[in-house]
Amino acid sequence: MNRTTELVLGIIGGLIGFGGAFLALFVGSVDEAINGTSELNGLGTSAFIFSALAIIGAILVKFKPKLGGWLMLISGIAILISISLFGVVPALFLIPAGLMGIIRKSNGKKEKAA
Repeated sequence: MNRTTELVLGIIGGLIGFGGAFLALFVGSVDEAINGTSELNGLGTSAFIFSALAIIGAILVKFKPKLGGWLMLISGIAILISISLFGVVPALFLIPAGLMGIIRKSNGKKEKAA
C-alpha cells in the first residue's frame, strides 16, 4: 500500500522537531549563561534525539508500517513532553502520522510488474 502521507507527515514533523530542539538548545544556552544552570539543554537534546527517531520511523513506515507508526507516535509525544511549547507543531504532524501508520490496514494484494 502506498504510505506517502505518513512518510511526508513524518519527515515534516521530524524536521520541524529539529528546529524546535535547536531553538530549545539556544534558549537553554542563553539561560545557562545568565543564571548559571539550565534544564532546557537536556530537554533540547532529548527532543533532538526523538526528532531523529521520528525521521527514521517515517522512512520505516514504507517497509514496516506498524513499527514506523509506533516510532512516530512515541516521538511525537516525547517531543511534546520534552520541549512543550516548541514541540506542539511537530507533535501535530507526528501523532496523526503515527496513528495512521498503526491503524491503516494494508491492501494485501501485491502489484504485479508489467
